[in-house]
Amino acid sequence: MSIHVPIARRTFIRSALAAPAVLTLGLGAARAATVLKLSHQFPGGTIDQGDFRDRMCRRFGQELERRTNGAVTVQVYPGSSLMKTQAQFGAMRKAALDMSLWPLAYASGEVAETSIGLMPALVSSYEQAATWKTAPIGKRLTALMAEKGLIFVSWVWQSGNAASRSRPLFVPGDAKGLKIRGGSREVDLLMKAAGAATLNLPSNEVYIAMQTGACDATVTSSTSMISFHVEELARHLTSGRGRFYWFMLEPIMMSKTVFDGLPKDQQEAILAVGAEMEPFGLKGAIADDVEVETIFTKAGAKVQPLDEDGLRQWRDLARDTVWKEFANRSSTCAELLKLAEAAA
Repeated sequence: MSIHVPIARRTFIRSALAAPAVLTLGLGAARAATVLKLSHQFPGGTIDQGDFRDRMCRRFGQELERRTNGAVTVQVYPGSSLMKTQAQFGAMRKAALDMSLWPLAYASGEVAETSIGLMPALVSSYEQAATWKTAPIGKRLTALMAEKGLIFVSWVWQSGNAASRSRPLFVPGDAKGLKIRGGSREVDLLMKAAGAATLNLPSNEVYIAMQTGACDATVTSSTSMISFHVEELARHLTSGRGRFYWFMLEPIMMSKTVFDGLPKDQQEAILAVGAEMEPFGLKGAIADDVEVETIFTKAGAKVQPLDEDGLRQWRDLARDTVWKEFANRSSTCAELLKLAEAAA
């Protein structure tokens, strides 16, 4: 015997199942339980083993659940298993995804100003990166992202490295004729200014691109170099330990719509725990800057740290080309660049 479900009831059921963050506990419950879905593109592991970005997300969830006595739980979806990498930013803006650990500059095609999160040679050390959150640049960027529907939960920065198959990618002159994955629109523009061809793809697609010969070199974080086993294909590594022209802001972000819909005590817990995760993120990033050198050396690659002269050459090229192009895109981009330069 079939059971007839009235249209209004069916609509209610669909709405309840589609809700991204809140699961009701019943009519007698004082408050709904909050389940947040946190997606990222990086390899999954455990809370103690694997890519530190995945571990950071899991630690965030564990501590948030403890801090709220189980009122808020976090489900972590690594490896773009919940949705494709590039879809995550827009999904958060639409409240179709609750949270993501997201390389901010990946969103430059949707929100041009996010390119500031990987503007070549603008940030060149962790010490400089650490000033952003509380400096005018960080406050302006936070306000701008809120206008776009997003909340910063944890600030995470990572230094990059340049891995190449045939010859070192050390100074701009080395890029001529290579096919390079830069990691952002602005880094790609820098490489083009140095005479390279570029590929626009996320870090989890670098291995296959290098394996097939579509890519000669990649610039990406130490952690991604390790997690995606780039040492199996590259014969040269320009290490970013200490200084580099590629520093990426990879924050844990949250849909503002979802955040605003939560009780104030849960909002406060999310922001507090997010801030407490930042030292773990910094420690993980710095540790991987050391580890990547060891891994590439063991694989037989030639490892050379970038020196001050090399950094200067990249910065001079970036300032004369990419920085100017970014500032000319809009008054907001020009404002962000000026504030970021002041934080140097």
